[in-house]
Amino acid sequence: MHALKKLFKSNYLFTLGVIICLAWILAAILAPVIAPYDPIVQDLSVRLNPPSGAHWFGTDNFGRDIFSRVIYGGRYSLLAGVVTVILSGIIGTFYGAIAGYVGGMADNVMMRLSEMILSFPSLVLAMIINAVLGSDLFNTLFALVIVSWPTYARLMRSVVLSVKENEYVTASIALGASRMRVLMKEIIPNSINSVLIMATTDIGNKILMFSTLSFLGLGSAPPTPEWGMMVSDGADYFNKFWIAGFPGLAIFTMAVGANFIGDGLRDLLDPKLRKEF
Repeated sequence: MHALKKLFKSNYLFTLGVIICLAWILAAILAPVIAPYDPIVQDLSVRLNPPSGAHWFGTDNFGRDIFSRVIYGGRYSLLAGVVTVILSGIIGTFYGAIAGYVGGMADNVMMRLSEMILSFPSLVLAMIINAVLGSDLFNTLFALVIVSWPTYARLMRSVVLSVKENEYVTASIALGASRMRVLMKEIIPNSINSVLIMATTDIGNKILMFSTLSFLGLGSAPPTPEWGMMVSDGADYFNKFWIAGFPGLAIFTMAVGANFIGDGLRDLLDPKLRKEF
């Protein structure tokens, strides 16, 4: 706790990242209270209006309030980023830990499977999966998890290969601990820091990927207020900067904030840098 407090005081980018991410999370949770309009109600009498006192971020081509849609859109984009990272991290952590600890032929087979998935560009593979299954929120999250877990698996395996050679692991085995107990009590807890750092930074990347899929029409179905889809709507009205500009700014700030937090946690959890705290 002391180290975390010192990190807040010494790393201003980490503090800024926490503030940005907390602000978006609170805005998404309190969307019904904050948003002045229903995000899907159309009013063609005010379509394509620029930012004003009545509509802070202007209106889109259907007369929907963009500020309200951005606030509600955070629910979908943040959910997509967090859920994808959590599921991918859990799957990849246990998969990589088992592969690295067991070793031998099992390790080779398991890693070849992950490399097969990694051999495809992530965005292209996610587009293919989403196009085959159909465009909705669940299928998009499923596609993102499929293309994301191998990265966590390979990272975890590389750390486990080093950790399992430590003396405390050997001592635990000598005392009669089962392989499962050694894996769960000794290996994974002492290998998880790198995965946590990567997961924090990866939230922003997954929000960007989810928004890209939505921009291409492979995310949530209209009229869902989702940031990537809103940017796509604004592409047809290039001279109306507010339609794509404000949701694009939301994506940018959330991605940058998550990366700031990831960099700060790396400084805190990395043994080579921890002495500074």
